[in-house]
Amino acid sequence: MSNFRFMRTLLMFDLPTLTAQDRRHFQKFVKYLEKSGYIRFEKSIYMKMTLNASQAEKVIADAKKNLPPAGIVAALTITEKEFNGMDYLLGEITSDVVSSPDRVVDL
Repeated sequence: MSNFRFMRTLLMFDLPTLTAQDRRHFQKFVKYLEKSGYIRFEKSIYMKMTLNASQAEKVIADAKKNLPPAGIVAALTITEKEFNGMDYLLGEITSDVVSSPDRVVDL
């Protein structure tokens, strides 16, 4: 059996943007997330796929090194199967991200 168990790490944040310095910290954090391979899921929720739980822990540890000085940032790691079980209560899924519990996705 494979050691791969695809995971998704979601970073959810609420950062202050009252001052110019706050906005710079916000932009720097978002830029870090995008350069690190995170995908914007919602306005203040970014996610990144990893191969397993230990890689997800490393991703979170790296994010901790790049936190802004103020605000709230939370991390949640779930399996790909749990993510695919999400119920959308309003609206339709509009994403370029392929989301499938299968190991191989034919496009």
